[in-house]
Amino acid sequence: MIPYGRQSISEEDIAAVVSVLRGEWLTQGPTVNAFEQAVSNYCGVSHAVAVNSATSALHLACLALDVGPGDIVWTVPNTFVASANCARYCGAEVDFVDIDQQTLCMSIEALSKKLEDCRSHGRPLPSVLIPVHFGGQSCDMAAIAVLATLYGFQVIEDASHAIGATYQGKPVGDCRFSDICIFSFHPVKVITSGEGGMAVTNDPALAKRMMRLRSHGITRDRDEMENTEAGAWYYEQIELGMNYRMTDIQAALGLSQLNRLDQFVLRRNQLAARYDAAFEGLNIQTQHIISDAYSARHLYVIRVPAAQHEFLFSELRSADIGVNLHYFPVHLQPYYQRLGFGAGYCPSAEQYAKEAISLPLYPGMTDAQQAIVIDTVKILLNSFIAEPA
Repeated sequence: MIPYGRQSISEEDIAAVVSVLRGEWLTQGPTVNAFEQAVSNYCGVSHAVAVNSATSALHLACLALDVGPGDIVWTVPNTFVASANCARYCGAEVDFVDIDQQTLCMSIEALSKKLEDCRSHGRPLPSVLIPVHFGGQSCDMAAIAVLATLYGFQVIEDASHAIGATYQGKPVGDCRFSDICIFSFHPVKVITSGEGGMAVTNDPALAKRMMRLRSHGITRDRDEMENTEAGAWYYEQIELGMNYRMTDIQAALGLSQLNRLDQFVLRRNQLAARYDAAFEGLNIQTQHIISDAYSARHLYVIRVPAAQHEFLFSELRSADIGVNLHYFPVHLQPYYQRLGFGAGYCPSAEQYAKEAISLPLYPGMTDAQQAIVIDTVKILLNSFIAEPA
């Protein structure tokens, strides 16, 4: 099967992991620190906090921003459930902002209208907004930052798809327009550490708190302790944290992969351009990339008429082409329906999910494999059209 995504592991990656296995540290240690510094340097951001998944990073980001009961966090429905669940872990409420039909990211128009409606009707405004850089393309973060100032909310960028992307000519993750930005290093993402994630920020207090929370809420900093007279062996748990640490084994892989990040993103964009050219003139919609953005192209999604969606999806799978759906709307998941959400709440995201198919796209994909995908899509589209009504 041609998968929709696949990691690319080099001999250098393997050697980096083996070097750690032969060394002194396996769990969080100097290689984690080196990976954090390398990502920080790449993004042009002051601080980076490595953890065991992007979900953990989202949770820590919410905790660091003091999200809790009585707060509301807004995100989009066109995302993985973790973008919403992170707020629920903190006891906060969640609400959803619909997507833009062209960019597939958070609609600035919908966001602005929802904020205005809440203020004018005396409804609670969000404490935190989590825009999602869908498919590797940045949201319009400058516009979001203006609204954040106007309405007084904080911003966590869910850039799980978007390491290596740029916005307004600068790397996604520089946090010019947000408090914290999150990356994912899952195997199907742009680079991988096996499992892993990272939170980046320009705020030293947020970074320090996330570092403490990833390791049980424990500190060895005398300035934070109640008992300052104990010996060097002493530490204190000063808040309730988790064990969200990344290992040096994972960090070694991530650090090695970072050397090929730009190469990976370039290849992804080349493949996306070949898809664009092949599908031009067909009854297929693709994600619009805004002029301010250079996408990391984590996903390549086609949208076909809803009447053809199930047929194309199942037939492509039968042809050993590992298509997928990104994403079934979060607000229609049973858990969130039990919280009161239902069909019609985010019509753009709901319509999108009835039409969307993620095609294979990964750096190791060959031109021949892509040609099979393209030809199969075209044949199936023509066969569907040729069927009698």
